[in-house]
Amino acid sequence: MRTAPTDADVGLFGPGSVAWRLHGHPALLAGGLRALVIQALHPLAIAAVAQHSDYRSDVWGRFNRTSSYVVNTIYGDTATAREEGRRVRAVHRRIRGTDPVTGLEYSADDPELLLWIHCTLVDSFLAAHRRYVGGLSRIDADRYVVEMIRQAELVGLRAHDVPATVAGNLAFIESQMPMLQLTRPAQEALDTVIHPPLPARRRPYWWTASNAALALLPRWARELYRLPQRPLLGFALRPFVAAASRVMGRTGNPPPALARARKIARAAGRPI
Repeated sequence: MRTAPTDADVGLFGPGSVAWRLHGHPALLAGGLRALVIQALHPLAIAAVAQHSDYRSDVWGRFNRTSSYVVNTIYGDTATAREEGRRVRAVHRRIRGTDPVTGLEYSADDPELLLWIHCTLVDSFLAAHRRYVGGLSRIDADRYVVEMIRQAELVGLRAHDVPATVAGNLAFIESQMPMLQLTRPAQEALDTVIHPPLPARRRPYWWTASNAALALLPRWARELYRLPQRPLLGFALRPFVAAASRVMGRTGNPPPALARARKIARAAGRPI
């Protein structure tokens, strides 16, 4: 019995997309946190955040807003996804300044900074799925990178400027490495991810998510943060991530966009 019309507006991706399959898993939370930690190593990116937001005092609020953006652009209908993009572009237009570390000017709508955020996020979601979920082929990983170009376009990037393969995505990240460094704002961002001001009931879940994220960091990022190399940590955390994902799946109320997408996917015979 069908639970949703098959001609419903499926948004930017829809049933059968790799994006719908991947982002339905709670373990990708670790990927989002990994991306934040890596992104903070770019001095212009973290200067924009540090000078124009209150993330240290509103960790949960910022996390919820970021999560809502990802869910709504992945699973929302077309109008919802485009509205999310318009909102982000409007915010970015107001964010300008000078990085006190490098002395360079920055703007949040700079295509290179936007691409840095996009590529590190895509790379991190793939890393989290590979480590904590599994079952993703090279072909599907490349398909996911191609699909996510649609999300990149929402914030103002041009499709032909965005990598269309896993290798191309990684190559762009590596091209930015001469710019990366451990600044005070980057260290503060890491400390906030590890020890956020959260109520006690949320700390066990955050401990699992944050440590799972840190276990995914590439060697070069751990070296810049002066973190010890622990190659087996991610594998040791797998049971904890799996347990936390099961609890979240049973007790959490899915966001409306995700709940709607699940109905559409079931109707199409491709449950997520």
